[in-house]
Amino acid sequence: MLLNWGPTLVFSVLLPWVTYGVLTDGGMEPVTALFLIAGWPLAEVGIFYGIHRRIDEFGVMILIVLVLGAVSALALHSEKMVFVKDSALTGLLGLAYLVTLFLKRPMMFYFGRKFATDGSAEGIARWNGLWDAYPGFRASQRKLTVVWGVAFLVEAVVRIALTYVLETSTMVGVSSVMPFVVLAGLMTYTIQTGRKGRARMAASGNAPGGAVAEGAEAAG
Repeated sequence: MLLNWGPTLVFSVLLPWVTYGVLTDGGMEPVTALFLIAGWPLAEVGIFYGIHRRIDEFGVMILIVLVLGAVSALALHSEKMVFVKDSALTGLLGLAYLVTLFLKRPMMFYFGRKFATDGSAEGIARWNGLWDAYPGFRASQRKLTVVWGVAFLVEAVVRIALTYVLETSTMVGVSSVMPFVVLAGLMTYTIQTGRKGRARMAASGNAPGGAVAEGAEAAG
């Protein structure tokens, strides 16, 4: 788990946060700093691929979010536009979830693989095997992807609408709390879905299906 999550947390969370603070405290423009810190998750994706010969999807997502934030910051400068920018990023993330439904595997499959395995070849193979062997597992991953994608889109629309209704001081609090409320709801839903799946598989005596449900709950 340390080998799986350590590089991601260091390169995609810790180093960008520390570097941004150092650069802006030193007088660098925030937009320039945003572009520069995107180099950390890019480096992590390259290192991860060099070691494992596959792409770290979580690192790619962080990279995309940082780049989109930097690009949008170039055009948005007013107080209200700051909130619109953050909401737009959430909406783009939700749209990205839904677009992956047209790909071979949806977004939640890759996130589930990141969270529910230890990153070893055996763990990855087991998770991939669930997708290949069980239609119910594939359906659950697509369903969860739809739920997460739609939830992020709805959150973005609501936050943008509130930006033009509420005072800036109030919106600061709302914008800080709402993402955590939405995430908590989504994670609760995902875990409950996994538990219900496990209960159904246990009742039917289908052991492999129970493993699928456990994987879904672990992903949550």
